[in-house]
Amino acid sequence: MRVFLNVGGVAHHVVVEGAGPVVVLSAGLGMSWFDWDPVVPLLAPHHTVVRFDRPGHGLSGPALVPPTAAGEAHRIAGLLDALGIAGLVTVAGHSIAGFHAEAFARLYPARTARLVLVDSSIEEHARPPSAPALRLALARAAAAVLCRTGIPAALGPAARRATVRMSRTGGGDPAPRDLVRLCYRTSRVMRGMVLENATYGAVAAELLLLRRRLPLPAVPVTLLAGAAGGPSWTTRQRALASGLGATFQLAAGAGHLVMLDAPGLVAGAIFPTPPLP
Repeated sequence: MRVFLNVGGVAHHVVVEGAGPVVVLSAGLGMSWFDWDPVVPLLAPHHTVVRFDRPGHGLSGPALVPPTAAGEAHRIAGLLDALGIAGLVTVAGHSIAGFHAEAFARLYPARTARLVLVDSSIEEHARPPSAPALRLALARAAAAVLCRTGIPAALGPAARRATVRMSRTGGGDPAPRDLVRLCYRTSRVMRGMVLENATYGAVAAELLLLRRRLPLPAVPVTLLAGAAGGPSWTTRQRALASGLGATFQLAAGAGHLVMLDAPGLVAGAIFPTPPLP
């Protein structure tokens, strides 16, 4: 099922497949729903898999407000409400969406069955940036200039494919070229990526505050890291897992886009054992 759901005044592109316990998949900055394609067939036979594009990503409408950690948690809850899903869900976040998934677990403990972080972003000492309004204005101005000069239409798909190639160890971009062109030639996606990048530090700092205020629910937490990030990255991922009381798994030979390089490991981290029939 593919639908567009209005949450917070933005049309969100949502894809729902399968039946059973619900898992929500949220991809990293600049990524789209189809970047989970290798994982979904491994989950959908026994689970309801919900994928969505954040504002300015994939096929969703443009963002109306700057992203925040709490705002992204509320977005996930709002989408579940719009879908009529009231029970417990597993939330899996990749890269920057790891911030969002963790925020959801802390703000909605009664709705969280399991938390999975896939090569999550880490900012151990993030602080709220100075002059956030100026930072946003400059980012939006830069995005406007890039869009007026036609950069997204000319270079967007090629930049996307190059980024994916550099972020994995298993080859190039497996996404269908027509979908890449459909999404990454638009100024909407360019603006969405610039906005999330400009607010990255603020979202990271907000999550640190949430960690001090709100405990994680007593549910399984798994952190899956791509080994290609190197020893320093692995050490930081292990430290994050320890701080969250999470099970740590290292995806040997996988890059940052673990869901493309090691989909079986990602599916296993989300649901270690299939449910009973």
